[in-house]
Amino acid sequence: MNKHASPNLKAQKISGGVATDQRHDSAHKHVSGSAVYIDDMPEPAGMLHGCLGLSTATHATITKMDLSAVRAAPGVVDVLTAKDVPGENDISPTGRHDEPVLADDKVQFYGQPIFCVIAGTREEARRATQLAKVEYSQLPFVTDIGDLDPRKDKLVTPPLTLKRGDAAAAIKAAPRRLKGKMRVGGQEHFYLEGHIAVAIPGEDQDVTIYSSTQHPSEVQHMVSHALGVPSNAITVEIRRMGGGFGGKETQGNQFAALAAIAAKKHHRAVKIRPDRDDDMIATGKRHDFLVDYEVGFDDDGNILGVDFMFAARCGFSSDLSGPVTDRALFHCDNTYFWPAVHAQSAPLYTNTVSNTAFRGFGGPQGMVGAERVIDEVAFAVGKDPLEIRKQNFYGTSGDKEGGRNITPYHQTVEDNIIHRIVAELEASADYASRRRIIQAFNANSRFIKRGLALTPVKFGISFTATHYNQAGALVHVYTDGSVHLNHGGTEMGQGLYVKVAQVVAEEFQIDLDQVKITATTTGKVPNTSATAASSGTDLNGMAAQNGARQIKDRLTDFAAEKYQVPRDQVLFLPNRVRIGNQEIAFTDLVKQAYMARIQLSATGFYKTPKIHWNRDKGEGRPFYYFAYGASCSEVSVDTLTGEYVVERTDILHETGRSLNRAIDLGQIEGGFIQGMGWLTTEELWWDDKGRLRTHAPSTYKIPLASDRPKIFNVTLADWPEANEPTVHRSKAVGEPPFPLGMSVLHALSDAVASVADHKICPRLDAPATPERVLMAIERLRAAKSA
Repeated sequence: MNKHASPNLKAQKISGGVATDQRHDSAHKHVSGSAVYIDDMPEPAGMLHGCLGLSTATHATITKMDLSAVRAAPGVVDVLTAKDVPGENDISPTGRHDEPVLADDKVQFYGQPIFCVIAGTREEARRATQLAKVEYSQLPFVTDIGDLDPRKDKLVTPPLTLKRGDAAAAIKAAPRRLKGKMRVGGQEHFYLEGHIAVAIPGEDQDVTIYSSTQHPSEVQHMVSHALGVPSNAITVEIRRMGGGFGGKETQGNQFAALAAIAAKKHHRAVKIRPDRDDDMIATGKRHDFLVDYEVGFDDDGNILGVDFMFAARCGFSSDLSGPVTDRALFHCDNTYFWPAVHAQSAPLYTNTVSNTAFRGFGGPQGMVGAERVIDEVAFAVGKDPLEIRKQNFYGTSGDKEGGRNITPYHQTVEDNIIHRIVAELEASADYASRRRIIQAFNANSRFIKRGLALTPVKFGISFTATHYNQAGALVHVYTDGSVHLNHGGTEMGQGLYVKVAQVVAEEFQIDLDQVKITATTTGKVPNTSATAASSGTDLNGMAAQNGARQIKDRLTDFAAEKYQVPRDQVLFLPNRVRIGNQEIAFTDLVKQAYMARIQLSATGFYKTPKIHWNRDKGEGRPFYYFAYGASCSEVSVDTLTGEYVVERTDILHETGRSLNRAIDLGQIEGGFIQGMGWLTTEELWWDDKGRLRTHAPSTYKIPLASDRPKIFNVTLADWPEANEPTVHRSKAVGEPPFPLGMSVLHALSDAVASVADHKICPRLDAPATPERVLMAIERLRAAKSA
């Protein structure tokens, strides 16, 4: 963007306002390699480098740790252990004191950091870690939750129960009922830029930290605790991340704390950038779940009662497992009204890395459980799953039956548009005729079977921890009319910065290239919430709008007084202001206001209204609104090998009155592919010694470009707008598209079901790897011939 271009004072519309397609502000830098990430920043003279030393036991007491060879290794300056943490040896994001910076006398998972080498170069630090001699006294360990009792075994945080009506009685009285279990796998974030932190010591207690984090304020607080200094001594800055997906909400704390400890101790800048293998071994992932379900229904497929148990592999500490498993329960309904429901979470302790936030934050796992129930009922009554989906949807706001709008957590669904979304997609994707074509194809194809599925999404928007639903912003207008914008949101490639800049440009009615987007820093906007829960634009856009409006109001008051006109005769037009019957350039008004000593800076603030949540009662309004979408996918499966391809996917998704359709479409496409990968190719595997063996691109398979649907139609619904007064009536787009990938899992299930004439529910677990698909096919063939 040309920051020095002269604005068009006769334009009828500003360039780059809201509801216009704008490229990502750094897109050209991303593709040219000129975008500056933390590892691209010039290194200060004398910078040191750190590398974590990881445990080689899964659950054990450390009986001896000989680091003499490590300390004597070439280039090594220091080796940090738990005893070198000057403040509190804890980085638990929920304050449960269960996650040390460095393990002290006991390790609780294979790969837990137990020391940190500080050396002259990164390579010297990495090589030195291999020289440690550590002896352990082994303890019993558990890495999988399959054999655990979710009601009796150890939990990392208190569970949640949601209930409405008497589910047990409804199920018992139902004409038909069934029960089952589903395994839903975890997922590695696989951000392109791994974790990294650079700490630069200042005078007194000060440290400046450049951290690849979605939550700068939390890094600030964790580092201050570890150093034993107040938060005002720590400044955290991040201009951009090379991806986050939730993996940088809490997991950056450890690297930042260790870099800061070493920097203050040695009065030199310190960088820690772990190797990809170490990053994957030592940092948390999406929670995998075991979902037990029981459902009662009638002969038509109307669901009368459901009972869920969502057991999650949480790892050795609580991290964010409480709110993640809570959100799984919040989404165990997806788009469906359960007349009677009982749902429990079980955040189980395991001797694995502590799992953490991941796009959707437990919501997708809850939805997958809901969709399995729909499939079970559809097979039981011999109907198309889409028919069962539609007849169990939440009612519309004017539902004549009444009462079909209450969620398991007692929030009323007031903005339901899933009926129209699904109807439009069903028509545009030509679902009915393709269903008939596929049926004919399968009847005449011996080995290749096709499957088709259309799945809906309803995703709740807001942090379920109510206090996180706030944001701040800092807006400066300079005397040349240019604007400096800073807020608490972080940019990880999702386009947050440009969207918020569009909001500010729209408010002042100036061209987008007049708004400078600046790095997120705790020194400008304090006490920020994580950029997570799809709330980045909702919160920071409103905070920035609030700041801009304060300045705009001052300018309006000034102009009205100076030119002796009523306030309502001051009108901001594209790059100019009409005052009475004359027009002046925006820049000229700003200069005049400055000369009159009018404040041209403001701190904006926003807190989400209406939301409240009582966790003890399992009741409230945790979500401000819901976002909706649906996807229809077709697959071909080789029944001899279990291999498959996605032939076609059609998506219809809504983002309210989109601030930037180009950005939103990119988020929908990417979210779908990432969700598809989670449910198909991405598999985490621990061996019998508790070691994660899928810890590199060679063994962990994210989707390739060649894995995308051969035909990929993505449409943004152009008719909805947010039911609530969000920023310009737009809706969140970060997480809601992710569960659209469920259509691929269910299309695979549909193809598998064809080998048994659609008489048996395949009960296909996720990830549906070719091996798992093949085993399901063989299981159904055996059942058919029995």
